Amino acid sequence: MRQRKLGSLGLEVSSIGLGCMGMSEFYGPSDNSEDIKVIRRAIDLGVTFLDTADMYGPFTNEVLVGKAIAPRREEVILATKFGNARGENGEFLGVRGDPEYVRKSCDASLKRLGVDVIDLYYQHRVDINIPIEETIGAMSELVEAGKVRYLGMSEAAPETLRRANSTFPISALQTEYSLWSRDPEDEIFQTAKDLGIGFVAYSPLGRGILTGQVRTIDDLAPNDARRRYPRFQGENFQKNLELADKVIEIALAKGVTPAQLALAWVLKRSDNIVPIPGTRKLSRLEENAAAIEVTLTAEELQAIESAFPKGATFGDRYAVMDSVNR
Repeated sequence: MRQRKLGSLGLEVSSIGLGCMGMSEFYGPSDNSEDIKVIRRAIDLGVTFLDTADMYGPFTNEVLVGKAIAPRREEVILATKFGNARGENGEFLGVRGDPEYVRKSCDASLKRLGVDVIDLYYQHRVDINIPIEETIGAMSELVEAGKVRYLGMSEAAPETLRRANSTFPISALQTEYSLWSRDPEDEIFQTAKDLGIGFVAYSPLGRGILTGQVRTIDDLAPNDARRRYPRFQGENFQKNLELADKVIEIALAKGVTPAQLALAWVLKRSDNIVPIPGTRKLSRLEENAAAIEVTLTAEELQAIESAFPKGATFGDRYAVMDSVNR
């Protein structure tokens, strides 16, 4: 596994990371013993950039990741997030970015993860009721205290990102990005480049639809959150499947898996992008990691662009979009 520099401040991570969210929530049932095997196998493969958040579970995903990495902490670049407030029973309590919440969240994450320092600490969503300068100011104090090494943001709009970076240098912006979610190309990419900020692409496999493994809504567990997303509903879903099928055909003709083609496409967009596909299966982990060896010619890139052009996806990413791009 090769490495990539994430931003201009010295943070270096594996070119492909591992999103751990689905191991605890949102994508149906999971097996924690198997999840730990997946995380440890990822480290074996050099996929050492691990992504979690306090809200996943809620709170249990950090415990899981902490347990998995405990014997090999020094091999891992560990990223977690705060900002999406949840109660002990899982209820969503809104977005918080006030300094007191920032400090309490960090201490709680450190305890759950069982580590002394978080390598990359993200604000998961922007709190529009708190000036971003106050939130980032509190986060910078965590760096000064040695609890956090680098700061990141998630789903922040360009102007918010500029203001945040003026308060304290930001190393990474995490936003959904894949063949079917290309909004960051409009302004975010250039803003991040101008500021020397790395880009972390979550859901780089289109929440599974680009893998060819999701063919009907019944392929998703009854409690799978994707059932509530507009892109997986009704006519939107069928049209999106048709778009994905065109990309899948290109992958099969090339002799790679659809997931590998989709990840190779993301990696090709910029040396400043690191995708973090999630999985609960060892076979899928190994498949995703092998995408680093897939090369795409100019002709293949054009074929992919023609098959799934920017803006072709049907439906919004979320049923309610007011917590993103703020």
